[in-house]
Amino acid sequence: MGETTKIPITLDCRALPLKFSIQHVASVAFHTLGCKLNFAETGTMTRQFRDHSYDVVPFGTASDVVVLNTCTVTDEADRKCRQAIRKSLRANPDAFVIVTGCFAQLRPEQVAGIEGVDVVLGANEKFNIFGYIDALTKKELTQISVSCIDDVTTYGSAFSASERTRAFLKVQDGCDYTCSFCTIPQARGRSRSDTIEGVVRQAEGIAEAGYREIVLSGVNIGLFGQERGEGLLDLLQALEGVEGIDRFRISSCEPNLLSNDIIDFVAGSRAFMPHFHLPLQSGDDFVLGKMRRRYRSALYVDRVKRIKEVMPDAAIGVDVIVGFPAETDERFENTVSFITDLPVSYLHVFTYSERPETTAVDHLEKMGGDVVPKHVRSERNKRLRILSEKKRSAFYMTHLGSERAVLWEDMNRDGMMSGFTDNHVRVEAPYAEERVGQIETVSLAAISETGHVRTDDMALLPVIG
Repeated sequence: MGETTKIPITLDCRALPLKFSIQHVASVAFHTLGCKLNFAETGTMTRQFRDHSYDVVPFGTASDVVVLNTCTVTDEADRKCRQAIRKSLRANPDAFVIVTGCFAQLRPEQVAGIEGVDVVLGANEKFNIFGYIDALTKKELTQISVSCIDDVTTYGSAFSASERTRAFLKVQDGCDYTCSFCTIPQARGRSRSDTIEGVVRQAEGIAEAGYREIVLSGVNIGLFGQERGEGLLDLLQALEGVEGIDRFRISSCEPNLLSNDIIDFVAGSRAFMPHFHLPLQSGDDFVLGKMRRRYRSALYVDRVKRIKEVMPDAAIGVDVIVGFPAETDERFENTVSFITDLPVSYLHVFTYSERPETTAVDHLEKMGGDVVPKHVRSERNKRLRILSEKKRSAFYMTHLGSERAVLWEDMNRDGMMSGFTDNHVRVEAPYAEERVGQIETVSLAAISETGHVRTDDMALLPVIG
């Protein structure tokens, strides 16, 4: 490989506050790309705009302002960001476009170069939009307010809530890990957390608003509280006492940070659901080493085994990356075999993307393998998605004939509504508005054409609350 010349770009790391004028603005539309954490943060930005007398309208309809909260985990995420910007401008040629999130933090000049973008805000600036915008007038030059990521040390609380049922509550941000494929530490900075008291206070507010379930979100939630000598288990124990919230879920937790104490606590909890999401990324130990993951396959097996020992009906979701440079055909088959043998419930499959300034790209020769062709990555992705559907179907089948508690969501599709059981089985039944936001015990009858589980409509039992 030839040498690549890197031209340093110097950003002004002082995010200069600018005055803001809103007297002629009436509406704003939001569009969120990426993880549950992004959705939580968009929820907070939405409330800020409402506090400034904006009407929030659906993305793609006419609005005065468009805010895009972006992701940059993969090339596809970058592409969707550009696509969303173009879509917003087709519906609103004169809209004032604000782009924030991980893509904006990592590639501010690139985002600013997209035609139609008016303001680019970084990780430190997204929660103070009204302090960084001059005026809602499109100018020749795009405003960029992006702090150096090393200076991003404050924590911004956030939560989102929709469908009258579930809220996503941010409890942690940033990451101290150095996985060779990942740009998240560059986009979000070092790990930092809310206080336990702060999380409990927000959870109580969400309960007062009538929501029944909270999903705890973060970049690396297992690191919660480490800067204060606290831990994730301390937080879970405090949340257990929040009245009005019937269900808590942990969005995702690194397997090396999911302790037996946490697993056992969830098993005995009145509110934490038997549902875990454990990032795996690869079932081959050589690939895990090159990815700089902090565990190997044996530890992953141990975590899954422990969960199933104390919660046999628990749902376990798995993140997997295909096409990493060290992933030869043989090592990919190792991953397929590894997952096939695990009693997990479903997969989230990601295709590896070369992200600039990551170890996997900058030191490709040290990965121990060649670049995997994109068509091979695509084929591997399809194989694992098929495996995921088989795993999900098998998990659902084991519950047919049983009764589980379902939280019904506010979505009417062709006369049907759906919701999740405590252990994350998607259930559907005829739509009934009075049941939205209610938890009821149902009999799981059969797999429907949609792949969800159909209730025995004659066996609906009394509403729990």
